[in-house]
Amino acid sequence: MSPPRLLYSVAQVRALDDHAIRVAGVPGYTLMKRAGEAGLRALRVRWPTAVEIVVVTGGGNNGGDGFVLARFGRAAGLSVRVLALTPVAALKGDARHAADDYAAGGGRIEPFTVAALAEAEVIVDALLGTGVRGPLRADWLEAINAINASGRPAFALDLPSGLDGDTGEVFGAAVRAECTITFVGVKTGLHLGHGPEHAGRVLFDDLGVSVPAGAEFQPLLESLTDVDIARALPRRARNANKGDFGHVLIIGSGAGMPGAVRLAGEACLRVGAGLVTTATAAANVAPIASGRPELICLGIDSAAQLSGPMSKADVIAIGPGLGQGPWAQELLSAALGSGKRLVIDADALNLLAAGRTRPSGEVILTPHPGEAGRLLGISSSAVQADRLGALNQLVSRYGGVVVLKGAGTLIGMQDQIGALCERGNPGMAAPGMGDVLTGAIAGVLAQCGDPWQAARAAVQAHALAGDELARSGGERGMLSLELARGLTHWVNGGT
Repeated sequence: MSPPRLLYSVAQVRALDDHAIRVAGVPGYTLMKRAGEAGLRALRVRWPTAVEIVVVTGGGNNGGDGFVLARFGRAAGLSVRVLALTPVAALKGDARHAADDYAAGGGRIEPFTVAALAEAEVIVDALLGTGVRGPLRADWLEAINAINASGRPAFALDLPSGLDGDTGEVFGAAVRAECTITFVGVKTGLHLGHGPEHAGRVLFDDLGVSVPAGAEFQPLLESLTDVDIARALPRRARNANKGDFGHVLIIGSGAGMPGAVRLAGEACLRVGAGLVTTATAAANVAPIASGRPELICLGIDSAAQLSGPMSKADVIAIGPGLGQGPWAQELLSAALGSGKRLVIDADALNLLAAGRTRPSGEVILTPHPGEAGRLLGISSSAVQADRLGALNQLVSRYGGVVVLKGAGTLIGMQDQIGALCERGNPGMAAPGMGDVLTGAIAGVLAQCGDPWQAARAAVQAHALAGDELARSGGERGMLSLELARGLTHWVNGGT
């Protein structure tokens, strides 16, 4: 089992570089040579038959990494062509050293031209790396757009040029790499926002730099792994009974909307909850019960009818299909005052946002970007532009555990390193997927009793089930109920 991937900000990685140079005594040019060597190794593994390599260099250390790769590539027998957007005379420090060493070995450095890209089997992006924030210059935009339009695979060193290394925001244009190798520390922007689409497969080399102790070097995120599922859901005792695995009450689905609670209830059962009760509009009872008889279905007209079911529940999930009318508001108030562990989703989140209500106790909030925006009073696009920042604001404002859904789902909690889900696929952008996740989180929480562990395990299992569906049938036409059924495999140690 591979360890979790740790993610850092660009500033932290620069501080690690500086620490290695000043404290550990590793010369900066040594780190640059290691980066070039690591890049060349990765390139040759990814494209083993490629011989014609074009390296596009800029003016900073990222360009220096490119010159080193080009020099070692020539020594290995590759045909390497360097196209420089910044003249050698303008280079400084280690980047100039790398360019001079490349030229001294017989390498030719040419000004960048679009036409020269056509000769490449692989284009190495060593243009900007982490060295830019904000709008790009016209010549950078031209080079990036030409790389993307070339029809040749791009291999990015450290970061795809034009991508914000912290947020994954694109500065007008960014290289769409087929593969990226990042150095010293994995940057958060490779996995947030537009990062995954531009980075392709992400490789990592620490260049021999170890992370020292200290709060300033604590990672901002760690990736989820299958260990998260195993930790929350250990092997069951042979003499177990259903009472050992918790009772979940799912509240939602106003009249005419039975599907949301049905999906959440299915997922709750599929991850192993001992008993699942749904409280819904009376008209929904028959369709839910007939489709899944293992669910206990209660028709609820008012919050007074919830008193008994809530007293028996270990976990309450509320929100799927709930609506935002008086009935929904009454049920949410009852749930918030129950003193039970809560999973809050969908319309329940919108009601929280409207009332500026901070829930108390052990709670898990599961907003998508639109709901997160309403909770914070900002637009969904602002949430997406800085997903990690939005996650931290949600945790600060509402407490508990927050699951910010979307591509690269994030999980946050006060005094915890945030978690990132690297699994999942665009086919999961389909109706009901959030309801399934709500049920899965509630079902795992009923078994393990720990909101942080439950959110991590359920998010990972949900994403793995989605990837399994995509492998077997493709990303288009994925159905939430099919994904819910697939959860069982992953919560039982599936691979």
